[in-house]
Amino acid sequence: MKVVLFCGGLGTRIREYSEKVPKPMIPVGSQPIMMHIMRYYSNFGHRDFILCLGYKANIIKEFFLNYKPQLFADCVVSNHGEKVEFLTAMPADWSVSLIDTGIWRNIGERLTEVRPHLVHEDMFLANYSDGLCDVDLDDMIDKFRRSGKVACFLATRPPLTYHLVDMDGAGNVREFRSSNRSEMWINGGYFIMTPKIFDYMQPGEELVLEPFQRLIDDGQLMAYRYEGFWRSMDTLRDRQTLEDMVEKGQMPWCVERKGPGKLSQSLSEVSRA
Repeated sequence: MKVVLFCGGLGTRIREYSEKVPKPMIPVGSQPIMMHIMRYYSNFGHRDFILCLGYKANIIKEFFLNYKPQLFADCVVSNHGEKVEFLTAMPADWSVSLIDTGIWRNIGERLTEVRPHLVHEDMFLANYSDGLCDVDLDDMIDKFRRSGKVACFLATRPPLTYHLVDMDGAGNVREFRSSNRSEMWINGGYFIMTPKIFDYMQPGEELVLEPFQRLIDDGQLMAYRYEGFWRSMDTLRDRQTLEDMVEKGQMPWCVERKGPGKLSQSLSEVSRA
């Protein structure tokens, strides 16, 4: 199944890094967060990627066109460096389509741009390219397929609590309290869609606004509820949290398919950090 990765945004909320590289190329541990996400999909057997490029597209293109596994993979060096055996390099069977979808386009417009690459698919996967999780993708796909709906997204809990304010129109505060995570579900940025999604889209629209509302009106949008590990990298604080997890060898997103409904952490991924 093809995987569409949205890689063209400006990443303004993590400007400390995104002024130099596009957000998907910001490192988590020894490799860009985009590679963590691609390996997650690859571990479930989905290795045909379509990258929707935009901001600093040349940096992502250079990464793949001049890929140097020795910078990211575990390796065994012998004969004074003349022989190198790579242990965890990028899988050779990956197919990566690098499509420049423009700098100022939104997610919906980027998806429309790569529509010609999806014409023969009965369904496809998509991802914001800035969040990590350990959801059982096989189960998510199976439930979506059996639903018969047009689109599905991962509904997850936000990892942080907030101070909620209840006030009237004049700004008089009636209540001020900490949020309860059980009250909140958010879009986790992991999607499954059929090509029928394009029937719900119009030029210039953001994917999860007008098109998703039309799907809701037609009863064609499914939410896959998940309360396991999920973390997006929106801010410098988020990146530091993920970095700390890598430093401790705690990377729940490094999962391998071990048969229906069975997942295990990939030890090769953990050791590579």
